[in-house]
Amino acid sequence: MIICNGQKQTPRGLWLSLARAIIDEVQCCPGLMIAVKYAIDNKGAIFYMTGSSSIGLLDSASDTLAGRINIYSLPTACWGEETGRPPDHDILAGKIGPMALKAAERRLKVALKFGQFPEVVTQSSDEDKMVILLNYKNTYFTRDLMQLANIENLDGLLAIFHNLARSIGSHLEVSNFAREAGVSHVTAKKYLNVLLQSQLTFRLLGYQYGPAKRYIKAAKTYFADNGIISSLNVQISEGQLLENFVISELEKRRKLGFINVDQFFYYKSAAGREIDLIFESEGAVHAVEIKATKAPRARDLRNLREFGRNLGRPVRLFMFYLGQEYQTIKNVNLIPVASIYRGR
Repeated sequence: MIICNGQKQTPRGLWLSLARAIIDEVQCCPGLMIAVKYAIDNKGAIFYMTGSSSIGLLDSASDTLAGRINIYSLPTACWGEETGRPPDHDILAGKIGPMALKAAERRLKVALKFGQFPEVVTQSSDEDKMVILLNYKNTYFTRDLMQLANIENLDGLLAIFHNLARSIGSHLEVSNFAREAGVSHVTAKKYLNVLLQSQLTFRLLGYQYGPAKRYIKAAKTYFADNGIISSLNVQISEGQLLENFVISELEKRRKLGFINVDQFFYYKSAAGREIDLIFESEGAVHAVEIKATKAPRARDLRNLREFGRNLGRPVRLFMFYLGQEYQTIKNVNLIPVASIYRGR
């Protein structure tokens, strides 16, 4: 029963009286979906349904509203989004001037550490940003997630979080996570899937090509926002922090439609040579490496160049690095990480 304008109404009666409505936190009341479906089918009603967790939202909506809904994902803010709509420069194809790059570089350290949750971005001091992140960890990242996904072992969940952070850039082996977290294989797999469903993490699958299709099947997992890592107080390398930042920023733009592909991948050859990010777009394979250096050396370009030679298809090679100049070295396009700021 629902109270509307002081009167009791059934969900079906309420929705039939509305031609258009917004339902917030819809995952809290999955029983509404039957009434919503009836109103859509019989009255042509339009509903905008939002939820802070895609776990309950997808479970409650997709089963009963198949063919009637579009699902949109809203990630945390893109780096620089708080200053306005993105300008015209394409991160991979465009360039911005040296003054803009320097201005963005001054903001990079804060972005790497605190991430882009809207409430965090709007705080003026580092201390206030950290307070918000810790509040997130103590509420949504743990308590709310446990309730939504029926998780009882808080220590096990936090252990999975910590091991994921320490494993950024490495292959995800569930058995290793189970052993390190002190939980069963089944439990570790469940917790990892919950983090994916909640969109706190995302996966890159192994890219395959060639007739032999020799590739690593294990996925790599990244956090959707660097602020999650900081909230856990886990010490990881500069390279891991930068890799998670760049890939998560590109993943946000993929979800928002700026990069028109369905999935990102990574690549590892049979000889162990890795490429951080692979995707296919505009008739070409795009291969992206990320290096925490201001002066890339020849060996830093080796994996990209080898991949380009062996692919046998049109390929575009990129490397994000901490320098301030756009360069092209042996067919590899070097792009400053600072160019991601307000880029699309």
